[in-house]
Amino acid sequence: MNLCVCIKQVPDIQAPFRIIDGHLRFDVARYVPNAYDASAVEGALQLIEQHGGKVEVVSIGPPEVSETLRKALAMGALAAYHIEADPTGWDADATAAVLAAFFQRRAYDAIFTGKQSQDTDAGLIGPMLAERLGLPYVSNAVGLAYENGRLVVTRQGDIGREIIELTLPGLVTISNDMNTPRIPSIRGIMEARRKPIERLTLADLGLSTNHLTPRVYVTGYRPLPPRPPGRRLEGEPANVARELLRLLREEARVL
Repeated sequence: MNLCVCIKQVPDIQAPFRIIDGHLRFDVARYVPNAYDASAVEGALQLIEQHGGKVEVVSIGPPEVSETLRKALAMGALAAYHIEADPTGWDADATAAVLAAFFQRRAYDAIFTGKQSQDTDAGLIGPMLAERLGLPYVSNAVGLAYENGRLVVTRQGDIGREIIELTLPGLVTISNDMNTPRIPSIRGIMEARRKPIERLTLADLGLSTNHLTPRVYVTGYRPLPPRPPGRRLEGEPANVARELLRLLREEARVL
């Protein structure tokens, strides 16, 4: 199998941040691989360890993204592709357009993405990419198997787990509940230095910034408003219950 995983470099959610003049500012410029994408890499590696094949990874971003790609290579991916572009201001549709242009020029059996990214939690790029490529897809996967030339995907649904047989080529978005990504070994880290990272530009993909005009804009960030203080009711239980019922009806208007 030829599996390709889309990965994203995101701000470390453990780093302190502030909202200044409507902009989100991280006090520490610390970036890490998106946790959901790391689980997607791990899921792909486990499949090829059982059935053979190769795992490749692709990411979009500035030069620093190469460090995130190296981490995936150290885990066991065979090769990496770095689409050098500044995605600042892009929406999910623009990102999906760039990835679709990349995959239209490549052969693959399946594409894996994280179900969402830790910075926006939107969860849109995987389904949009599948639509652009005309692929069947399954979202929020918590289990993967390969049987008779198809992927058997266990996904977490709203009321339980669903088992879906996916014809290939196809796309799967991976939950971080599916596995615990491996910690690269010293040997893996050393080998990652020798593995290739192919660098591409938007022009290499037949695109320009004119093709990537966002349809959705983030106009700004605001801190959550302070929560009003709670009220403590005291007295006899029967009286407290009557007062609580009155408050729910007359003030909160939830009954």
